[in-house]
Amino acid sequence: MTKYSDLEYLRLSKIHKILYKIACFFIGIPGWFVNLGKKIGLFFKNFGIKVKDNFVDIYKTFKEGDYKPRLSFVIMGFGSFARKQYLRGVMFLLFEIIFIVYMAIWGGFWMSMLGSLGHQGAEKIYDDVLDTWVTIYHDDSFKILLYGILTIFFIIAFIYTWRLNVKQNRISEEILKSGKPLKSSKDDLRSLIDDQFHKTLLALPMTGIMIFTVMPMIFMILVAFTNYSGKFDGKNNLFSWIGLENFNKMLGWSGGGVNYAATFGEVLAWTLIWAFFATFTNYFLGMLVAMMINKKGIRLKKVWRTILIVTIAIPQFISLLYVSKMFAQDGIINGLLMSWGWIDKAIPFWTDPVLARVMVIVINIWIGIPYLMLIATGILMNIPQDLYESARIDGANAFQQYMKITLPYMLFVTGPYLLTSFISNMNNFNVIYLLTAGAPNNPNAMSPGGSLGYTDLLVTWLFKIAVNDSEFYMASVIGILVFAVVAVISLVVYSLLPSTRNEEDFQ
Repeated sequence: MTKYSDLEYLRLSKIHKILYKIACFFIGIPGWFVNLGKKIGLFFKNFGIKVKDNFVDIYKTFKEGDYKPRLSFVIMGFGSFARKQYLRGVMFLLFEIIFIVYMAIWGGFWMSMLGSLGHQGAEKIYDDVLDTWVTIYHDDSFKILLYGILTIFFIIAFIYTWRLNVKQNRISEEILKSGKPLKSSKDDLRSLIDDQFHKTLLALPMTGIMIFTVMPMIFMILVAFTNYSGKFDGKNNLFSWIGLENFNKMLGWSGGGVNYAATFGEVLAWTLIWAFFATFTNYFLGMLVAMMINKKGIRLKKVWRTILIVTIAIPQFISLLYVSKMFAQDGIINGLLMSWGWIDKAIPFWTDPVLARVMVIVINIWIGIPYLMLIATGILMNIPQDLYESARIDGANAFQQYMKITLPYMLFVTGPYLLTSFISNMNNFNVIYLLTAGAPNNPNAMSPGGSLGYTDLLVTWLFKIAVNDSEFYMASVIGILVFAVVAVISLVVYSLLPSTRNEEDFQ
């Protein structure tokens, strides 16, 4: 494709400009992935350099130091105690004691079982005293996987703390050689509530994020490589590692006589279509409503805004279920239309695949417009009126003012919101499940265990597989694939947003 100069580009018609930008975007995709690969390679290179530097520093600390840092390699905090930095010494030594006790009593066992996820499941044994069969539980694959991950995290935390202990010894030796005094325990305590207070404050939230966010995410990823399900629940029947078999089953065109790849592609395509329309219909219509309410001469502006906000205040669980019943075969809408003589038979709002998909998009507009109206109202009020006055003097009509002033300003400010809104709509469980529960049923779709509907998104499909069918391993596979799709879209779109590329234009 010929690359136009700035002057040649300005001479193009509007349609040619749009086509040229689209062509440039798709042509630039390979280069973008090449740059991404280079960045990933540079990351691993820098990571390797940091690892090497740390090993060199550890070696120098042991070789050049005296008995204090050398003993600290085995007894954490020994160097701090020897230099009368008791607070640091207590913290390092206490952490080491806790780690050794945990690994000796629990951690070693969980790590030894992690490779197999258990050797013996539950068994029934006849009890002569009770004169009945009782179940004796042995290994629990679920606990082994969960506590094994926890143990790995604890080991990583211990390695980091041990490295910090060694590093503190080297820093202390360098400070003493320079003739400066070391910090006392009071100085350390004062530092934790003063200049290092941000670390103290963030310690608890970061621990919570690791335990309640990162660990469950890693657990979910690892489940995709097992056969964890209702049948193999880990307690009554042990589950085990099966490698990439689940991914081959989901993405392969021939997996045990059932092809899931076509079904996954169909659901992914509908998920992207739904996310696109759910995002941009709300965006532009919400902006239009905000512009109409903000227009000079419109009375009762607060009333109109309040009416729209009421739809936000009503829980979706109530409103969406009610709307779902309204448009049912025997619902209010069909009843009124037939009583008025406008239709002879009920309109299949939820049983016709195309109509059902259109309906969920239209009803989502009713839900989403109030949010965008509130966001757009605040942004529109901050656009300098001088720009509009100058445009009117130059002869620009209302549509030209919108295209050249309002829309660019809105896109610049709300660009990141558009991206997050698109991603959240891809995972919009409430609207789909409460309106249709994925219906109507798609008889041609291949789904593990249960049925799949025409309006099902990837997230509702995941829910059905996990909750209704207890196929947790396949649900985990879909979760990983959703994350991969979302990550690629986020990285590509975020790099193209004007909010990140042309920030100086709106300064």
